[in-house]
Amino acid sequence: MTFRTKLLFISSFTVAGAVALVTGAVSVSTRRSFERIDRERREAMLDQFRRELDAQGQDVIRRVEKAAASPGVQQIAAGAAEYDRAQAEADAASLDFLDVLQPDLTIISSAHWPARFGYKNDWQIAPEDWNAADAFLTRIPQPEGSATALAAVRPAAGGKGYVAGARRLSPEFLKSLGLAPGLRALLWLAPHEVVDAKGGVRDPEKLDGLIAEVQRSGRQANGVVQWTADRSSSEAFVAFPLSRRGRLMGVLLAGASLREQIALERSILWTGVLVGGSGIAIGVLLGWWTTERITRPVERLAAGARAVAGGDWSTRVDVMSQDEIGELARAFNHMTEQLLEQRERAIQAERVAAWRELARRLAHELKNPLFPLQITVENLQRARHRPEAEFDEVFRESTSTLLAELANLNTIIGRFSDFAKMPRPQFESVDVNEIVRVVMKLHDARFRAGGRPKIEPELDLAAGELRISADGEQLRRALGNLVLNAMDAMPSGGTLRVRTARQDGGVRLEVSDTGQGLTQEECARLFTPYYTTKHHGTGLGLAIVQSVVSDHHGKISVASQPGLGAAFIIDLPGKQGDPL
Repeated sequence: MTFRTKLLFISSFTVAGAVALVTGAVSVSTRRSFERIDRERREAMLDQFRRELDAQGQDVIRRVEKAAASPGVQQIAAGAAEYDRAQAEADAASLDFLDVLQPDLTIISSAHWPARFGYKNDWQIAPEDWNAADAFLTRIPQPEGSATALAAVRPAAGGKGYVAGARRLSPEFLKSLGLAPGLRALLWLAPHEVVDAKGGVRDPEKLDGLIAEVQRSGRQANGVVQWTADRSSSEAFVAFPLSRRGRLMGVLLAGASLREQIALERSILWTGVLVGGSGIAIGVLLGWWTTERITRPVERLAAGARAVAGGDWSTRVDVMSQDEIGELARAFNHMTEQLLEQRERAIQAERVAAWRELARRLAHELKNPLFPLQITVENLQRARHRPEAEFDEVFRESTSTLLAELANLNTIIGRFSDFAKMPRPQFESVDVNEIVRVVMKLHDARFRAGGRPKIEPELDLAAGELRISADGEQLRRALGNLVLNAMDAMPSGGTLRVRTARQDGGVRLEVSDTGQGLTQEECARLFTPYYTTKHHGTGLGLAIVQSVVSDHHGKISVASQPGLGAAFIIDLPGKQGDPL
């Protein structure tokens, strides 16, 4: 991925991320504000319900006291009225339920269920509630089922029995709460009746989980009910238990519609999407403009750097601005100017150093045979005045010495000449494995020579042919030099290993020994012409190997540690024109 693409992505995602973060924060803050306001409204509704329940209870007490003091109820309690007279008294007191009872709680007359005459009262009233001064919730049986009602009990006139009266908790009761818009009250009445201010409730089973939580804990519970598949139909409820002495008589559910909250959240979400989309578009445009300002000059700098790396040290880049990028371009141009100057100075210094080194090495190599030549000539001069027989013997020995040292001089000069005029390689298809076998066979006699420590050769060649495009003669010469170098590194004998392997479309050739090894400093200078770690030789062997490898567009490296031997690794391409 290019820097331009990365910059576009970063700018786009930064804008989109910021918009998403703000949208999420606003959405969460809005939801919390709605929840807080709804909670306060529901708590206010619950407080209003408690006050209304107390007011209704006082009203029921007054109505029951009015009924208890009426002549009709006194006649019923005294047995002077018919058993169905309670209905008329209940209507007169505006009570939904009225029982006139004997002291043992036997029904004398029942307004809502006349047939209960003579039966015991079963309003699920606790014993302590028969003498309670306040109103209370209770369950009252009816022919069609039971009902939750607000009841009160008062003694009948003259202390002869009781009068129990009650008013049903109905939708009319919920209407009296005067709820604010968006709020509604539901009343769950045991066992399974649910009503609101308009009557029955559709799908009351959706409240079962919330009711079950109240029944289980006996405490206030909170929950959200979604009435339809549309999320905006959701309501947040607070369920308040209506209990009397540990008995659950009903549950008041204060609900707040989430329609406005959900609509606002959707509006915020879509606004965020639109703003985020616009932000991404702006970010793309901004990123494109920024990348044009930054990446285009950087690309020119990169192209210039590649040109310099390719050898064109005269490369320059255009300075298009006065900012940091422009300063970088000027610094690049200044760097290439300095590189050119330094390269010229380095080339001159290298030429001088090379000629000095060549002169030093040549003088050193020629000095060794010249000294015996000088001594031999001086011996001949001194022997000129001796008898003829002695002169002839000295002459024969001296001429032999002169010829031997002259031959040595020719060898030295030949080696320097060979290195100076290394021929260009003639590329053809060659089998590297076969070259290794030929070179090792040429040195087989030296491996098995008697009177010297034994060197054991080992071959680990890749399976089959290992063909590349190369100059076979030069490869044999380079490999021969490496083999000789390895043998010289093992004066006490050892193991010489040669391995070949396929490597990245080319071949790898490794020559290793178990000899004395090299230090890091020696490894760094090993391929320098005329440098040698041995007491004999010109130091050109490894330089020739490096020259051959370089002409084949390959690489050579050495891995060694003192006392652990050395390994020379050559990587060659399979085809020429594809340098490694």
